[in-house]
Parts: sequence; structure tokens; C-alpha cells
Amino acid sequence: MDYARMRVIAEKLMACAEELEGTWNVEIGPSGPFLAMVSPSKRHAGTVRRIRKQLDEQLLATHPGYICANGPEIEHPAISRMRRPDAVVIPEEVLDEEGLAVDATQVLAVIEIVSPSNPDNDYGEKLAEYPAMGIAHYMIVDPRTGTIEVHSDPCKGRYQQKDPYIFGDSVPVGPWTVETQAFRRYGKAGNDPS
Repeated sequence: MDYARMRVIAEKLMACAEELEGTWNVEIGPSGPFLAMVSPSKRHAGTVRRIRKQLDEQLLATHPGYICANGPEIEHPAISRMRRPDAVVIPEEVLDEEGLAVDATQVLAVIEIVSPSNPDNDYGEKLAEYPAMGIAHYMIVDPRTGTIEVHSDPCKGRYQQKDPYIFGDSVPVGPWTVETQAFRRYGKAGNDPS
């Protein structure tokens, strides 16, 4: 199926999702469009907020006019993919445009917080798709293990550089630094199950 047809299906799924209870994402992955219920934990949301706040402060100096946003969908029609990262560094003005998704060529970085129920998505499919989209930086935060990976230097559909870190480190992501001392693991210090 070509990307234009998949995009039409994705838009119809999004319209259906608006009628459902709960929060839903629509993405286009290797098998085509799919609808997924989103139920991130408080720890997941807290980690996203901490990263966004730090990057937004630094973007004022390094990339004026850019923000670290929660969502939106990003798409790359040439590889027939549309994803919704947990956070994305994009020009703020694209949020005022019509349409469902941001063109991936405008994305400087994506951040994913690993879900306990589907870790292969972030370490597998998205690790192949984001460099194919030309996204320069991909940060994977894994509260299950307290580890972080920063992938960079996309070339020929894969990242050439992978830098590992642990919670508590100062983590360089391109020209920015994310302080991770306040990051919390799932199931630790409060027994948050997800």
C-alpha cells in the first residue's frame, strides 16, 4: 500500500480515536497504520517534562525559534512512516500549520521513554526508522534499567554513533545537555509499576 493511502487510513483512525475514551495515538509502522492506546505512568510523564524543560531553556540560545514539544506526530512519506515520539525538537511555528504531522526533515531530535510493555518498539523499529528519516539525534531513556542511549550521526539509514549513560549522568545530546539526576526508575522509590 502506498503512503498516501496509509495516511488517509491514519487520518480516519485519528477521527475514530477522538470518539473513544482515553488517549490514543495513530502511527504508521512497518505493517501500516495502527491505533494504540496511550497510558503513560506518572514517572514516564515526569521524565518527559524534565527533558522538555531542560531542552527548551537551552534551545533559546542554540536554536532560537525551536522548542521541545510533547508529540506531535512526525512523518517521512519516502519511507512510509509516521511516528509520535514522546518529545521532539522542532521549529515552534510548525505547530501552527494545518495537518496531522510534522515533516521529519524539520526535526532536530527525538526522545523516547521506554515503555515496560513494549521496549522493542524503541530499541528496534524506531532505532531503524529515525535515522532513515534523517533525524540527527535520538535519545532513548529506559526507566526499567536506569539507562540512557544517545544515537547520532545518521548515515545510510542507521546511526553511526551510540553513547551509553546511566541515570544521574550529564547526558550530551547534540549541542544540549540533559541532567538526569532527578530521573526515576519504574518500580523504585514508590513502586510505580509502569
